[in-house]
Amino acid sequence: MIGNKLSLVQVVMQNEGNIISNMDGNTVMLNIKNGKYYNLGKTGGVIWGAIKNPASIEEVILTLLSNYHIEKNECERQVISFLEQLYAEDLILLCS
Repeated sequence: MIGNKLSLVQVVMQNEGNIISNMDGNTVMLNIKNGKYYNLGKTGGVIWGAIKNPASIEEVILTLLSNYHIEKNECERQVISFLEQLYAEDLILLCS
């Protein structure tokens, strides 16, 4: 991490202890440790699936760019912001 920001080369992965379900195309999750529910939405579900195994944030962004019509800088900004929120909730692990 650089300051409070994740970098594109940072490798992240899902943290254990979550029950995942699909509700009408949206990925929802219950964190067993804190008892909170999270609605990751459709795109958040794609990101969550992309980090089932360790992956760099850059790899996650490339996955999204190949599936969605979005400008690269905007995709980077949104993905990093989303992953920072997941990290703050202890839902993902930093691997490097």
